[in-house]
Amino acid sequence: MTTIDALPVIQHWVGGGELTPTSSRTAPVFDPALGKQAKSVALAGPTEIDAAVAAAKAAFPAWRDTSMAKRQQVIFAFRELLNSRKSELAEIVTAEHGKVVSDALGEISRGLEVVELATGFPHLLKGEYSENVSTGVDVYSIKQPLGVVGIISPFNFPAMVPMWFFPIAIAAGNTVVLKPSEKNPSAANWLAALFAEAGLPDGVFNVLHGDKEAVDGLLNHGDVKSISFVGSTPIAQYIYETAAKNGKRVQALGGAKNHMLVLPDADLDLAADAAINAGFGSAGERCMAISVLVAVDTIADELVAKVQERMAGLRTGDGRRGCDMGPLITEAHRDKVAGYIDVADADGATVVVDGRGIEVDGDADGFWLGPTLIDHVPTSSSVYVDEIFGPVLSVVRVHSYEEGVELINNGTFGNGTAIFTNDGGVARRFQNEVEVGMIGVNVPIPVPVAYHSFGGVKDSIFGDSKAYGTAGFRFFTQEKAVTSRWLDPSHGGINLGFPQN
Repeated sequence: MTTIDALPVIQHWVGGGELTPTSSRTAPVFDPALGKQAKSVALAGPTEIDAAVAAAKAAFPAWRDTSMAKRQQVIFAFRELLNSRKSELAEIVTAEHGKVVSDALGEISRGLEVVELATGFPHLLKGEYSENVSTGVDVYSIKQPLGVVGIISPFNFPAMVPMWFFPIAIAAGNTVVLKPSEKNPSAANWLAALFAEAGLPDGVFNVLHGDKEAVDGLLNHGDVKSISFVGSTPIAQYIYETAAKNGKRVQALGGAKNHMLVLPDADLDLAADAAINAGFGSAGERCMAISVLVAVDTIADELVAKVQERMAGLRTGDGRRGCDMGPLITEAHRDKVAGYIDVADADGATVVVDGRGIEVDGDADGFWLGPTLIDHVPTSSSVYVDEIFGPVLSVVRVHSYEEGVELINNGTFGNGTAIFTNDGGVARRFQNEVEVGMIGVNVPIPVPVAYHSFGGVKDSIFGDSKAYGTAGFRFFTQEKAVTSRWLDPSHGGINLGFPQN
């Protein structure tokens, strides 16, 4: 029998290789489908935090001064390597998160979109030029990197969310310290090693494993110029306030309670399929999951019946066995999510499909909770109010479009939402009236493509900078304005060769 002490320990990746920690603290890393600890991960203390930041700081001057052409070549090489080996990364994600392999591959593909955006970064780093603003005087702007940037990413997308940030930060000439979730840390090390294989210089991309001590270390470190974060709203608010107090730029994306409004004229088969896909994909552990199905009451019974019918065909089990849905990330999180089913009963809701105690295609000790459907959920219930972050789909019935929009707008979150209708005028009205940052029209998970930007409103975001797209390049650069006059232009000599790099 393998003992805990004999399990492999995931180390920090600092300065181009594994860092032997001085801190003896570790945390367990589980295989959620087996319900067993598979590894441990080193948890950073002050020495490791300082080492990671120091490595990034030392690498910054040379990387900042590396030509755009050479930086672009490295990012292209990383893109090619990642695309050719993404199945390897998907297996790592599934083993530590639990999501099915096809979902892990989808996550990586969406992260690849941002890498591909980053390959075109020279266009997005161009400044502006005004000639002869005064006699013989020109004014122009330049965009330059910030320096060392910190990224703190969540457990639910261990590959995609870091890729929302580090390809853009690195393309812009910054160096990175990534603090992934300690629940599933291996993907971050794998990405760092792959980037090194692509030719990224040592110290440009570092991985610091840890818990709150590592987070606070980055937030309070004087050499870290910015913080990018995705996670729950209370932590996002803490990240924002602490980093801002320390003079750092912050993009902090928080929680969500996403509604899907289904109108009487909608295609109910399409809506039912969408509710299943958006409610139970990745076991509901998505900030863009649809967790509230808002049905106009004239079609609510029919819609709920169609959703229930489709749920009967879902297979929950080990993500490596071709199942539809995998386990939750930890036993504690599974138990917390399952507890909301009892709350629903107590609050007078109707549990249509109970995911507890289901038959699974996997080890009995896995962290299982099957897809759950709860109808007639009161808006006063914590089942409606809280971000459950699991495979629980709540149904709230309304009398009209107007009541549905009012319900959505009264919520504290404003991350994502969707409307299902065949009326173009109503859809256009919805996108104008709803107070949400990302909106789907007959699209249940409206995550923007990489050349747009990701982020919500209200308590779903702190700070004013969204992730990736042009917003990402603005966040990771600072602009300088230069006013110049040259009375005697210099001569660079004759060179008939074609300039390179």
